[in-house]
Amino acid sequence: MTAATLFTPKITPEIDDMSADTGLDNHAWDTDGDSMEYEDVADDHTNEDSIAAAPSTSTESAEFRKLQKKLRRQVSWAIRDFNMIEDGDVVMVCVSGGKDSYTLLDILLLLKRIAPINFDIVAVNLDQKQPGYPEDILPAYLNEQGIAHYILEKDTYSIVKSVVPEGKTYCSACSRLRRGSLYGFAKQIGATKIALGHHRDDMLATFFLNLFHGGTLKSMPPKLLSDDKQNLLIRPLAYVEEKDIIEYARLKEFPIIPCNLCGSQTNLQRAIINDMLREWDNAHPQRLASIFKAMQNVAPSQLADRELFDFEQLSLDRDDNERLFEGDNIQAGQTESLAEIGLPVSPKTQAFNPKFMSDKQQLPESDKATADNRITQKIPTINPVI
Repeated sequence: MTAATLFTPKITPEIDDMSADTGLDNHAWDTDGDSMEYEDVADDHTNEDSIAAAPSTSTESAEFRKLQKKLRRQVSWAIRDFNMIEDGDVVMVCVSGGKDSYTLLDILLLLKRIAPINFDIVAVNLDQKQPGYPEDILPAYLNEQGIAHYILEKDTYSIVKSVVPEGKTYCSACSRLRRGSLYGFAKQIGATKIALGHHRDDMLATFFLNLFHGGTLKSMPPKLLSDDKQNLLIRPLAYVEEKDIIEYARLKEFPIIPCNLCGSQTNLQRAIINDMLREWDNAHPQRLASIFKAMQNVAPSQLADRELFDFEQLSLDRDDNERLFEGDNIQAGQTESLAEIGLPVSPKTQAFNPKFMSDKQQLPESDKATADNRITQKIPTINPVI
């Protein structure tokens, strides 16, 4: 096999004709870091045993069609929300032989046929020369499906083994080597986007890895410009749950290739985090969805990052409206000390100040009497500033 093998199909990949039920309609998209920072080192081969052990199910079943439609919509939403793919793009899909990248390639090929824009897809696999790696499986699958692809051969396995101390995990070093090779190759062939198979659960796991072990609120963004600004990375599976990918891979019977480098290591922090997320998902089905929503709804003023929000320039902007304490009494102690500070020794109280009831003017006449009655009832109110 040559260093870079290219196969270009003469026929369009076989895809079920779903143009009448694309799921795109109204939801279609419009015509290297520190070792303590976790980025794209997610394991694409998680839960392969559960995939392989599952019985075969026809892809013509209603179950499969429903799941495929769900994934198709989620991927199209992610592409639309983050403007991942544009007209004329050449998308380089990184395929490792794991369930995630197989699913990504399959869904993108389907969307390519029914999308409102034109773009091309090329699959790229990096053969890292791991011992026992079945190098014939992936090319055979891609050839059978008629998918244009490159197989890159580079012995990063030996490099990783030589630079990582015994007992340490390989993920970070392996990821950086793999990423560097793929970045350079994307530019070499003119690919405008690099598509990675990270899904929603990978992004959540990376968030907690950085939170627990990296001291940063950081995850995998759905779209990323490389540090040298030479490549754009996209993660079209950003909205997809891992359990749906596991089921899709089972139904499609993808030829999964296990990772014998990092996948064979025990006690990986990412694996521990993944177990935690699965326990949460089983016990509290909406928790992961809520956490992912929080990652899309950041309030910088409610955190403590001085670079993200200018706390130093915060200042008062009070008006002349005086809001007295609404209560029964105020006890002032050490009045001489209060007077020295310049504070009132006998602050006034009030039962109710109608100036701060902005809704009264909007009430109908029949309800204004009720509002007036509240003034004499000494109803305590909550200061919104507090």
